[in-house]
Amino acid sequence: MSRAGCDTLLFDLDGTLTDTDALHIAAYRRILARDGRWLSAADYKARVMGATNAAIMGWMFPGLDEAEHAALADEKERLFRSMVGRLRPLPGLTALLEWAAGLALRTAVVTNAPRDNAELMLGGLGLATRFPVLVIGDELARGKPDPLPYATALERLGSTADRAFAFEDSCSGVRAAAAAGIETFGLLTGLDEPTLRAAGAAAVIDDFADPRLLAKLEAEFGSRPA
Repeated sequence: MSRAGCDTLLFDLDGTLTDTDALHIAAYRRILARDGRWLSAADYKARVMGATNAAIMGWMFPGLDEAEHAALADEKERLFRSMVGRLRPLPGLTALLEWAAGLALRTAVVTNAPRDNAELMLGGLGLATRFPVLVIGDELARGKPDPLPYATALERLGSTADRAFAFEDSCSGVRAAAAAGIETFGLLTGLDEPTLRAAGAAAVIDDFADPRLLAKLEAEFGSRPA
C-alpha cells in the first residue's frame, strides 16, 4: 500500500504511553492467589498483554461463566486502579505530543483498557485533554487484536490508514493496527524485537526519544520533536 502524507498518530495506552505492567501483574496475582495460583511474567506477556478482559478471564478461569468472568475482571481493574500512583510517561512522549500539536496532527488513544482505567491513567499523566478521541475496545463489538478499534479511531478522526502511524507494545495491539493497514511502531517495553516484528510491526523503538523514530519523523515531516 502506498502512503499518503501522515497526519495522524494513534497510541495504545498501557505499556505505550506509560509502563504499568507490574501493577497489572500484581492485581492478577492477588486474585489468583485465592486459589493458590500464580501468574508468571512469561504467561502475562504471552496471554494477557493487550488482550480483552473477556479473553483473559476465559483463559484464567475456563470453568466459570460470562457473568463470573465479568465480575472478576471488574475486581481486577478496581485493584489495579487502587495501585496506581504517580505515572511517568515514556521518555520522549511529552516532546512528541507537543510537537504533534504544533503541526496540528490528529491524535487518539486506542486501548483495550476499561474507560475508568484509561481516564485515570491519562489524568495521572497530565494528558486528559491531549487526545480528542479515546477508543475503548470493550465498548466496541470487537477489541484488539481485531482491527476494529483502529478503524474506529480513524473514522472518528476523519483520517485513513495510509495517513497514520500507530504505536503499540503488545502482539495483540500490533496485530490490530497492522491489520487495519497502519504502519506500526512496536515499543520494546515488554516484548523483544523478533516478537513484535512477527506480529506485524514495521519498526521497533525503545521509546519516543529513540533515534530511529526521530529519523523517521524528520523524513516524513521535515522536523522532529525537540
